[in-house]
Amino acid sequence: MCAACGGGSGHVTTPTPILSLSSNAVPFSAVQGSPFNPPDASVNVTNTGAGTLNFTTSSDQPWLTVDPANGTAPETMQIFVATGILTAGTYTGHITVTDPGATGSPAIITVTFVVGSQNASNAPFWPQWGANPQHTGMVAATGQPLNHTLADITYDPFVAQEKAENYPLFGEPTLTVHEQAPITDGTDTYMVMKKGNYNSCNPAGQWTSGAACGPNTWNTMEWTESRFSWVNNQLVEAWNFGTDWVPEPNATDFNSGWGGLEGWEPVFHPVDANNFLYVPGASGTVWKVDKNTGISASLINPFTANASVTPENTFVASPLTADAAGNIYYNVIQLNIAGNPWNQNDVAGSWLVKIAPDDSFIVATFASITPGAPAGTSLTCPGTFANQSPQPAFPWPPSPTAVAPFFPTACGSQRPSINVAPAVSADGSTIYTVSRAHFDNMVVYLLAVNTADLSPKWQASLQNRLSDGCGVLLPIAAQGVTNEPNSCLFGTTVGVDPTTNTPGSGNVIDLASSSPTVLPDASIVFGALDNYNFSRGHLFRFDALGNYVGAYSFGWDSTPGVWVHGNTFSVVIKDNHYPSTAYCSGNSPVCDTATSDGPYYITQLDASFNIEWQFQSTTIDADHPNGYEWCINMPAIDMLGNVYVNSEDGNVYELPQSNTGIFTTPTGKMFLNSAIGAAYTPISIGPDGKIYTQNNGQLFVVGN
Repeated sequence: MCAACGGGSGHVTTPTPILSLSSNAVPFSAVQGSPFNPPDASVNVTNTGAGTLNFTTSSDQPWLTVDPANGTAPETMQIFVATGILTAGTYTGHITVTDPGATGSPAIITVTFVVGSQNASNAPFWPQWGANPQHTGMVAATGQPLNHTLADITYDPFVAQEKAENYPLFGEPTLTVHEQAPITDGTDTYMVMKKGNYNSCNPAGQWTSGAACGPNTWNTMEWTESRFSWVNNQLVEAWNFGTDWVPEPNATDFNSGWGGLEGWEPVFHPVDANNFLYVPGASGTVWKVDKNTGISASLINPFTANASVTPENTFVASPLTADAAGNIYYNVIQLNIAGNPWNQNDVAGSWLVKIAPDDSFIVATFASITPGAPAGTSLTCPGTFANQSPQPAFPWPPSPTAVAPFFPTACGSQRPSINVAPAVSADGSTIYTVSRAHFDNMVVYLLAVNTADLSPKWQASLQNRLSDGCGVLLPIAAQGVTNEPNSCLFGTTVGVDPTTNTPGSGNVIDLASSSPTVLPDASIVFGALDNYNFSRGHLFRFDALGNYVGAYSFGWDSTPGVWVHGNTFSVVIKDNHYPSTAYCSGNSPVCDTATSDGPYYITQLDASFNIEWQFQSTTIDADHPNGYEWCINMPAIDMLGNVYVNSEDGNVYELPQSNTGIFTTPTGKMFLNSAIGAAYTPISIGPDGKIYTQNNGQLFVVGN
């Protein structure tokens, strides 16, 4: 008989918890001997049944730990692995999660830990600025499709602060940092990692008035270089080398009339050669770093015996370039900081340096490789009508026969333009770099220097080379008309620069990173500004003997790429049309009307500089009705001629070779992080075709 007829069964049911894990398998990757353990992994413990689930955790390997040791679901566990003294290989461990009263207990998480070899690759693929000594940016690999983000690494943690400092100056949060190109070498990648601290202004932007904050104190940051290695399809950090390199001082104070570098941070750029990584150091030095361990093998100081060099005022002023024989070339500048080093004081010294694989070196002063250039004290260097007092009325030239005055102060000594990476001829006999007068940026030379002894070979002036000014790119006003926007005076000689009434000249400023490129026909191209082409500049071309060949009408902050195909070649360059006046601003109808924003092209030229095709940006919004700027100082080109470029719309693009004229459909594109106003960034390709690109202080690796 039932103990409680009609009152139920009389049996008590105990709620049963069910143990469930969000993952039962977790992979990790690291490099043998690395001080950097992989990021921890999260696994969620949940109870999908009833009642309470109290669990404990344990590990069966000394390199594997879990936190917490016990808990109550729901809870998130963190799983950690430590590289320690593990040798290269694949290791397997287990995390056991237990609740004796739960269904599904114990639950096992299998952890696979792949430890890659400490030995670095020694197959440099994109080892330097522009991929090779000629800076052509073309490599013998086929680029992968832009389908997936394979790695995403933050290398600049100060981006938000840097952009905030520029907002008052630019009217938008612009990132004015010249970036390193990711260096690819077999399964390894080398990239700058910024550390230290950034000294923000309060309020933001006060550095423009000379305050000791923001870019004016950017030496509070630290520049380091890391080796990353691909291990089990993950890009993991092997080591980090801290340098003592700092950029030249910004020294901006617009209130005092001193522009300085205007907040454009100079480039820090190592080179991969001779099974070492050569890294810029302080005071004109170079660190020679063991690629296996990240430890310095030597510090090469070409100025040890030079008593005239003040170390704290001396700077590596360019990316490092390696030739095919493993010689390293770079530019060095010594500033006079007793006052403003850019706008008050002439330079104290400047040099071109060659370091051989055995650490021996040769040094040549820029004075020695610019024979015939005006002396630093010269008072007869070229000026413009802007230097005339009182300044003549627009349009210019003031008359068809007007002669522009000389530059109003001394010319300044010849020295390297900041950020110019030297290029090397294909036969290795000649190094090409760029020199400018310290004060007068119209006194500019493309220099050819013998690599054997750094003796001068030739110097090609960029002065009075152009013939596309008035009547070509700019209208010549009708007689009596003085209010036509961007016009030249009636009667002006066709082709002249309206600011000088002479053929146009290239000028070089330290805010750019244009570097020489050696073309397959041994001619050399270099991008520079001018005084009249709507802020676009020109790409100047000289033959192997230094003779001027011609120019294309864009060159601002561009190191062009080169696609070699068949028995010829093509030149690829960004081709931005900025909202800009031609040659003057303000106080006149001639100077008040800027061109419209855009179009923005990537342009390919044939070997004679005729346009083959142009890819036009079509990303449009309220602030960019005609597209976005191409955010690239040089493209990357694969063996099939596919062109890879960044845009300020936040995308990386792949452009094909199957078009003519203007086209708008890329092979592929992929959004990275942010649509951002930025300094022009490089892009590179790995030996397996992975694309290494940058956006908003982050390194992205994109591919299959």
